[in-house]
Amino acid sequence: MAHLDTPPAPGHADDFAEPPARPSTDRTAAFIDLRECWPGLSLTAVVVVLVMLISRWVPTVSPLLIAIVVGAVLANVVALPQRLQPGLQFSSKRLLRIGVALLGLQLTFSDILGLGPAVIAVVIAIVALGIGGTMLMGRMLGLTWTQRLLIACGFSICGAAAAAAVDGVIDAEDEELVTTIALVVVFGTLLIGVIPMLSSMFGLDARTSGLWAGGAVHEVAQVVATGGALGGAALTVAVIVKLARVVLLAPVLAIVGWQARRRDPSGTGVRNAPLIPLFVIAFLVCAALRTTGILPTSILGPAKLLQTGLLTAAMFALGTGVRIAALRRVGPRPLILAALSTVWVSGIALAGAVLAA
Repeated sequence: MAHLDTPPAPGHADDFAEPPARPSTDRTAAFIDLRECWPGLSLTAVVVVLVMLISRWVPTVSPLLIAIVVGAVLANVVALPQRLQPGLQFSSKRLLRIGVALLGLQLTFSDILGLGPAVIAVVIAIVALGIGGTMLMGRMLGLTWTQRLLIACGFSICGAAAAAAVDGVIDAEDEELVTTIALVVVFGTLLIGVIPMLSSMFGLDARTSGLWAGGAVHEVAQVVATGGALGGAALTVAVIVKLARVVLLAPVLAIVGWQARRRDPSGTGVRNAPLIPLFVIAFLVCAALRTTGILPTSILGPAKLLQTGLLTAAMFALGTGVRIAALRRVGPRPLILAALSTVWVSGIALAGAVLAA
């Protein structure tokens, strides 16, 4: 996704022009940029409120998924004015990173360590083998490195949030990201019905089926829906396993950033960001704060609501970048990879759940 502001090339004629009598400060420039964002931010805020209300009536559906569908429908039905774009880009990038950072407040390292070394090893295997296998299958299908990386991380870690976070490190095309998120919606939703049905057919107990759901399903909200269908005992295990996968987002992003720099030493295809992005460090700090127990319980509820709202805003903004014509140009190969990745990650998770239960 291209940056809005491109600095003038060295040697440009403007370099020799006289400076203005009252040069604008960085603070003034930031104020102007924020003022340009207000139309898009206002629309995003209205949509977020409506989506959050809808999600209360339909609690089994993630507001993130509703938001991206609303954004996609709106973008393909109405011609969105250009003045909305700065605010939408602000939401899809900066608000997304703040939301991912606050996601750390949902985690306690003690709960994850309480799973035991066998389950933790299974979680690491799901993420590592899931990403590695999906990348290999994507290469065999002839997909670009960025497209298969987005699908691999989205399907192996935590769905849309992981894919969007990876896009914050690499320079993927807009249609590659929105295609990945759409595939997360489709295949993650299918697993909500498939895993409880197969768990019953296989005669799995509550703990084993919860481990499977937490290790296989893409979105946190989809895991909650799947665990709810399996039963209360399975739900608790499923959510903790899923959050353990979310923790691995931080080291994966660091590795992705390092790989991106290896592939493109010039940096032209890599986001202008440090090896470990600031929002990843903030994510780990939030998780550490939650683990210490020093945060009052009264803060956690509003923080979770804020985090959901920010990620919902980001998903709506990303959804407005979905164009049906662009998705048609992508072709069937990402769909095939998504199906293969779902089966692959689910298979690893099932094997690990049976062995670790």
